[in-house]
Amino acid sequence: MQTPVLAFDVYGTLVDTQGVVAPLASRIGDDAVAFAERWRDKQFEFAFRRGLMGAYVDFFQCQREALDLVDQERGSRFTEEFKQGLMVVYRRLPAFKEVPAALERLRGLGVRCVAFSNGSRQSLESLFDHAGLTAMFDDIISVEEVRRYKPDAVVYAHLRQRTHSRPDNTWLVSSNPFDVIGARHAGLRAAWIQRNPNTPFEPWGDAPDMMAPDLEALSDQFQVVLEREGKRRS
Repeated sequence: MQTPVLAFDVYGTLVDTQGVVAPLASRIGDDAVAFAERWRDKQFEFAFRRGLMGAYVDFFQCQREALDLVDQERGSRFTEEFKQGLMVVYRRLPAFKEVPAALERLRGLGVRCVAFSNGSRQSLESLFDHAGLTAMFDDIISVEEVRRYKPDAVVYAHLRQRTHSRPDNTWLVSSNPFDVIGARHAGLRAAWIQRNPNTPFEPWGDAPDMMAPDLEALSDQFQVVLEREGKRRS
């Protein structure tokens, strides 16, 4: 039996992008949460648009372009030094508290864990180094290797090629509905991490095979799946 592959999205799934709120609050107070949310939304939008245009750049550049735009929109007037500091924070975001133990447990179940992100490998290595997650992954797979962005089907095909895995044995784990829908469209299995209980799954495309509020709950569910599928094969 082929070893199952769990491919983890990173930003918002393993690490908390709200880690930028505190430094933002030091400058703009109560507007920090709204600024952070708008900044993240524009990062995705710029990456998706560049993907459609065939004009790939490092996701770090999309982050910076989005920061410049939101700063202009909201009239924050951040200095260049402060903006550079915010970009450094994005490379040092903290892991969600349950993530290290949950990843360790999943690895103990005999699955292969890989990071799979729109971020560059350099950014991810820096992020994992600061979050203490480097040893948790068998590999880091970045979209920069194909110069496309999730949810392009080419990216999920690249994941399978890199991991030498079958679609039915390859799981995408993400807190982003667009990522889950993209993986399911490409024939993979997928688990949605619903970190915000008030956020509904998008009402189109294929539904996730599994839903969980965090990685601890995911590890519980995945153990059941492995046991059930192991019995079917025996």
